[in-house]
Amino acid sequence: MRESYAPIILQRKAAKIRKETGDPRWWCRYDQKQSLFEVMKLNLSRPFVMAVTEPICIFWNVYIGIVYGILYLCFVAYPIVFRDIRGWSLGVSGLAFCGIGTGSLITVACEPLIRRMIDRHKPDPETGKPPPESMVSFVCISAILIPAGELWFAWTCAPASIPWIAPILAGACFGAGNTGVFIYANNYITYSYGMYAASALAGNSVIRSILGGVMPIVGTYLYAGIGPNWAGTLLGLLEVAIIPIPFVFYKYGYKIRQKSTLIVRMQEDKKKLEGKRERVSQLMAANGGGLNRKEEV
Repeated sequence: MRESYAPIILQRKAAKIRKETGDPRWWCRYDQKQSLFEVMKLNLSRPFVMAVTEPICIFWNVYIGIVYGILYLCFVAYPIVFRDIRGWSLGVSGLAFCGIGTGSLITVACEPLIRRMIDRHKPDPETGKPPPESMVSFVCISAILIPAGELWFAWTCAPASIPWIAPILAGACFGAGNTGVFIYANNYITYSYGMYAASALAGNSVIRSILGGVMPIVGTYLYAGIGPNWAGTLLGLLEVAIIPIPFVFYKYGYKIRQKSTLIVRMQEDKKKLEGKRERVSQLMAANGGGLNRKEEV
């Protein structure tokens, strides 16, 4: 597999030129030597710093965390609904999750159509590609599918006289929305932060994993206390309350990205690098394709 991480590529390029020319003055910005402790400190702290200082990370961590936590609540809700209320056996009740799985597969199968929708957006003048906000366009659709499926499930899961297919079909709607959020919200974060995407996603993983672990514990008492109908309704209304988050980022995402210290710094570094490359190209042209002085790679 080819290396795609920009700092490593630059380091290897600088090392190759040093070896070919025998001149140690060739270097790149990532060649600065740091102790293992400093490297570990920087890389382990950055996800948490970004999680509390970056507007994009703050809101998307909350949004994805809630969606993820409620998804994990299904492992509490489904046994209560299909085993305790409807009397299904342990093995058969597990098949109820086929609804969520089918919804997820539908979203994956629709990827070519979703990609067309994303590619229809006006290209970013700097990259020539659709802007990161184009990814949020499908998240907006998914943000509606999730509470729709949750509320549908809430009022068809009980009593047992309601046909069993109704709550399972609700799971398909719910699963399709969840898959859309996880894929395209993460894509938005990745495209927004570039080389810092791994740190942004790491912080997001920590937050959503915490909520994914806590929510099922709370859910047991929630479903036992107010019943599956009202418990599902409460969760559905919570998902309705966070619907504005993707819509706000879809409309104002560019302005929000410009408020990010890391993203602005990344853009400035990119412009500096492009300027240096242009100067090197001009210098090579002036010297007939050769260099008589060294530049940073």
